[in-house]
Amino acid sequence: MEVSRRRYGAAPERLVRDAMSVRSWPSSSLSAAGRAFTLLVQPPTPVGFDGRGFDGLPDEILPLERLRALLLEPRTSVEVRDAVWRELVVRARRDGPAWVVAAVGIALPGLRHLAGLLALGWRGDTRDLDAELLVGFIERLTTIDLEPPRVVGRLIDAGLRAARKARDADCDAQLIHTGVTGPIAPVQPWDHPDLVLARAVAAGVIDADEANLIAATRLEDATLAQAAARLGITASLASSWRLKAERRLLEAIRAGDLAFVSLHPRRRRSNAVTHHRAAATHQRVVVSTNA
Repeated sequence: MEVSRRRYGAAPERLVRDAMSVRSWPSSSLSAAGRAFTLLVQPPTPVGFDGRGFDGLPDEILPLERLRALLLEPRTSVEVRDAVWRELVVRARRDGPAWVVAAVGIALPGLRHLAGLLALGWRGDTRDLDAELLVGFIERLTTIDLEPPRVVGRLIDAGLRAARKARDADCDAQLIHTGVTGPIAPVQPWDHPDLVLARAVAAGVIDADEANLIAATRLEDATLAQAAARLGITASLASSWRLKAERRLLEAIRAGDLAFVSLHPRRRRSNAVTHHRAAATHQRVVVSTNA
């Protein structure tokens, strides 16, 4: 695998020999990583993971493809996944490129899922995004703090940030240029501002009242006084709400928290949840008004 050879030295001889077969080697970085992982687990010298001493894993040497399947099972606890991934990261740092290939191969389902999301609306070569995703993941292997939870999640997040940085740098090339004067709909996954607000509500960054307040005063022609009247609050309180909501929204956008939030319909809240939310909103209004 080109990335691991560059950063971690020469790959095992068998992997290099098979990689040199240009006709059969995939052009996509993620597909190449998958091929390298397949070669790594092939007889006569497959790499295995010692499951002994890990609660929740079979007490034996596990083939890597079986280990990957076990980590993907819903019944496998988060604690077990983190314990295994801490060991995988240590092996990748200590034992050379074979374990870098192993770590990438075991994380490949998550990497491929993100690659599919990143490709939505992308008009460039998706192989470029795949390569950045993979480089970001592998580079993070060398520096990630193993104490906090979500070890593999944070590794994949690093790959996502690298891919999004490359995509953002080339975003001007994705603009749709036409001879018609007027607004142009943003290319996915940027989406229309209304959808950004909807994603923020779905992610819990802002609530529906705050989204309506921002939409009315920023995207429409309503004044703060008019928008406040619709919500039954004062204009000064509406201004305070909007300022705080927009700060949270800006932080979420910068962090990438709204990039792939699903807008699929959710189950209707129970009456108890609805009443609780209404009471919380009322309490916030009272506290803010008295402040």
